[in-house]
Amino acid sequence: MTATEQHLLPTRDQVHRAPKVLLHDHLDGGLRPQTILDLAPGAGHTLPADDAVALGRWFEDSANSGSLERYLETFDHTVAVMQSAENLRRVAQECVEDLAADGVVYAEVRYAPEQHLQGGLSLEQVVEAVGEGFEAGEEQARSKGQPVVVRQLLTAMRHQARSREIAELVVRYRDEGVLGFDIAGAEAGFPPTRHLDAFEYLQRENAHFTIHAGEAFGLPSIWEAIQWCGADRLGHGVRIIDDIGKGPDGRFVLGRLASYVRDKRIPLEMCPRSNVQTGAAASIEEHPIGVLKELGFRVTVNTDNRLMSATSMTEELYGLVETFGYTLGDLRWFTINAMKSAFLPFDERLEIINQEIKPAYAVLEAMV
Repeated sequence: MTATEQHLLPTRDQVHRAPKVLLHDHLDGGLRPQTILDLAPGAGHTLPADDAVALGRWFEDSANSGSLERYLETFDHTVAVMQSAENLRRVAQECVEDLAADGVVYAEVRYAPEQHLQGGLSLEQVVEAVGEGFEAGEEQARSKGQPVVVRQLLTAMRHQARSREIAELVVRYRDEGVLGFDIAGAEAGFPPTRHLDAFEYLQRENAHFTIHAGEAFGLPSIWEAIQWCGADRLGHGVRIIDDIGKGPDGRFVLGRLASYVRDKRIPLEMCPRSNVQTGAAASIEEHPIGVLKELGFRVTVNTDNRLMSATSMTEELYGLVETFGYTLGDLRWFTINAMKSAFLPFDERLEIINQEIKPAYAVLEAMV
């Protein structure tokens, strides 16, 4: 990269100021370390560190194991302090405030209601508490001049048997801030086809859903998520790279599945830092996002778990600027991809693209 090209790259400050869209963010993976410390005594939960800095470092170090299973173990501590309506409201409100401060203008935040019942809450009370927290966070963000829209995705755990129940919850609250369904958890041994009843129900109800696939497991997971279950989006989808090779002339050659994913414009919810932590990608430099963008896949950039990855949308995007030399135009492309792929109604998506994303990027690009 020449000095001139380097000069044209956006600065961290410009990336921070740019409007962002986030489709893959876990509520229980984004708590503030201080909040966990504040809530743990009341929840009767013992933590591995007793100050915010050390606790944050513990989460990041534990998540850097390269194992998805160990990565998921860190959630024992966050979920433990999210077992009351009051705590859920606080965590949800702070989530919105943190996203708004990072320049996020639209986000879909997911969590598994079934994991928050130990304190006696019902599934409905969990969803309503999170919704109240999101609304309070949006109001607080507006008061600071940082408007943001945040909606819920309800997750079912792939190793449990409550997916149909959670799918029905999505439909019940679809007009109250819940936009879709997801399944998460360890992929190996728990294929999405175990939950066909839930997916078929959602399709009959014209409801949206995404599926974690192609993160810790390979192409069969992606194929099942799309062709058997009918996923609207793929959570991660990193292993689609396994269906892309190179011909004798050095050009990329797409297999049948990769071609289908690209041709159908199926969105890939990629989370670069998390993908490296869990071993889905060897490094940011080797992350498939570079090739997939070059080939025109519907790629989006996300955080996954802001606490475990010590990340934000600004950090994720700026990391791509540093690694791949992406310009503001490239970041705008990722952002509009994400907004097009959101589960928000079409007219509301279009309004955010035309009224917030494009004008803000035009101002930033005029300064370069």
